[in-house]
Amino acid sequence: MSQPTTPRRGLIFLWLSLAVFLLDLASKYLVVLHFQLYQSLEIFPFFNLTYVRNFGAAFSFLAEHSGWQKALFIGLALVVSAVLVCFLYKNTAKQGLLNSGYALIIGGALGNALNRWLDGYVIDFFDFHIGDWHYPVFNIADIAICIGAVLILWDSFLQEKHKKKDK
Repeated sequence: MSQPTTPRRGLIFLWLSLAVFLLDLASKYLVVLHFQLYQSLEIFPFFNLTYVRNFGAAFSFLAEHSGWQKALFIGLALVVSAVLVCFLYKNTAKQGLLNSGYALIIGGALGNALNRWLDGYVIDFFDFHIGDWHYPVFNIADIAICIGAVLILWDSFLQEKHKKKDK
């Protein structure tokens, strides 16, 4: 008599979080190793690698404050990551799009949180620009968070589409 199998949990997607986390930290290490602060290397006419430090959040939000924002952003990253790990635990492994979104956000949030905790700021280096106008500089963790959010929204859209189709 065989035992009933338990469904595989979404926690299996934490490998993606670890991959993003390690890739983010490695890229930041390489930037610090090979660039001076504010040094820029043109890769394409619209893209530079530029080493900057972000003491705030996205688009340097709250960067000009006295330092309390560091604890806020670290705490927020830890809480969001813990909640998303709970969501992964509740999900089945078959919910690949949603689980991938959660995992990408966890890896990115923890990468920036560790950077902020160790250094007091986040290292950013992707610098897209048109002429003198520059988009805010960002890093791999930021990319993972954005892609993760898009995947969650996409999954939500697909779920709504399936619900309407089933009616």
